[in-house]
Order: sequence, then C-alpha cells, then structure tokens
Amino acid sequence: MNTAGNSGGGAGRAPLHDLLDLLDLERVDRDIFRGESRSAVVPRVFGGQVAAQALVAASRTAPEDRLAHSLHAYFLRPGDPAAPIVYTVDRIRDGRSFTTRRVVAVQHGRPIFHLSASFQTDEEGLEHQEPMPDVPDPETLTPSAELLPRHAHLFSDPGVADRLAEARAPVDLRYVDDPPYLTAGRPREPRSRIWFRVNGKLDGDLDRPTLHQCLAAYVSDMSLLEPVLLAHGRGGWTVGDVVGASLDHAMWFHRPFRVDDWLLYDQESPTSQSGRGLGRGRIFTADGRLAITVMQEGVVRVPRG
Repeated sequence: MNTAGNSGGGAGRAPLHDLLDLLDLERVDRDIFRGESRSAVVPRVFGGQVAAQALVAASRTAPEDRLAHSLHAYFLRPGDPAAPIVYTVDRIRDGRSFTTRRVVAVQHGRPIFHLSASFQTDEEGLEHQEPMPDVPDPETLTPSAELLPRHAHLFSDPGVADRLAEARAPVDLRYVDDPPYLTAGRPREPRSRIWFRVNGKLDGDLDRPTLHQCLAAYVSDMSLLEPVLLAHGRGGWTVGDVVGASLDHAMWFHRPFRVDDWLLYDQESPTSQSGRGLGRGRIFTADGRLAITVMQEGVVRVPRG
C-alpha cells in the first residue's frame, strides 16, 4: 500500500498520511505481516487500528477481483502501543465466488486479536435496503476536533480532550446529536448519528476499494458503544463514569462507498446487561445507499467506589 499519493491539502494532510502509513504493513513472509502500533487516548492500542490492519493483511492474500463482504473479530487482550504487531494469515478457502481468510494478531508471543473475513466476486442479485435517516447536512455541523477543546473541563483529565482530538485528526467527525460527554446525567434515547469522512482525498494509487474498506473498519470502532452511555446518562470512559473495552466486532459490506466522501454512521444500542453493552450501526452514503452494517459488544462497567 503506497502512501505517496496525494491525500489532500490543509491541516489534515499529515494526520491522514500517518494513518495510511499505519495501515501499510510490512510483508515478512508470504502470509505474515508486521504493523506498527501506537496508543490512542488510553495506554493501549486502539481496537479500530488492529481491525483495520488485520483486514489489510487478509486483503493482501485474497484475489484482487474480490472485496471483503464481511468480517467477524474478537479482541482477546489489550495491545501494547510500544511493540509491533505480527499478523499471520490462514488461507482457509478459495472457492469459485468466495474466499475466506483467518488472521491472528500476536504481540509478545500471545494472540491479542483474531479476525475471519470473507471476500466475494462482484455479482448481481436481489436489491432492497432500509431508508437513510433524515439528518442535517454535515456542513452545518461542528467538527468534533473543534468541539472537544471547548469542553475539556468536562473530562476527568483535561488533557484527554486534546489527546482525543489528536487521535481523531485523520477523520472529520460531526455529531448530529450531542456526544455523551455533553449530556452526562441526562439519559436519552440510545441512538447516536455521526457524519464522517477522512481528512483528505484518496486518489491515484490510494483510490482502491480495499483501502476504503480498511479505513471504514478503523473508524467503525470509534463510537459504536456510545449509545449504551446515552441510555444511562453516562459521559463515558474519557469522563470517568464508566470503564469499557471492545469485545467483538462484525461488519458487513453491502454497497460501494468512499471514505473521503461524507458517510452517515447511524448507531443504536438495543440492550446492555451483565457489564456488557451491544452497539448496532448502519453506515450510509450521502445519497442514501446503505453501505455497511456494523455490530459490536463491549465491556461497559461502572467503576466501584
């Protein structure tokens, strides 16, 4: 994955290139890859990074004419941001229409994550979808990178707001409704809608459907459990009134999309219990096509004391 192409100008250029470099895995052997890792806001590797890198590894062993149509993954251990991650790919099946790959991510000799992905050749079939929600235009909304510093005083550590803004710099996120840290103490409908796109243009060698899928996997883990917090009026892990971590993650890719165009991430939580919460998301293109469905369960606990 060559990141030398143009990714746009302005302040977002460097952060997007950093993210693209993060996804540019080193090929150690035919089916073994090595990726760098780094922390996001908490002192562990961001789950979306591991999912995206694992999908990169799987995609590099799949036929070029087949795109991922689904992935299913488990987060097994926290990742160490100070150490590289080794991804080993198992070529489970190559059929006439479908290809299956299994990826294990390893640090310090132990698996921290595993993913199964299925790829398919493009074909025609029956077509229907749910309608896209009616939401404001993204250009009328405030970018999260501007919103976070304004409300740093709400965080358990004011520096967290700056670190969160920096971690999200490659992506322009715009909340349709207030994020959890602005509504702490006021339970509301467990639903969050966010417009997003990467901060730059993917063209030339970078304009490949596989890269768009891997970047979508990266973004998909940023906010999917937030509806759980909204249902209980919790501000979140950054505010300090809950602790949480992703347990598993699944994505289904339905229709073509571009992550450098606006996408709507419509998220909700149907249930939470037993220290776990479930998030369900639908990602729509700006013209209303349902592009991706996402599901995730995570640990969501109230701190003791």
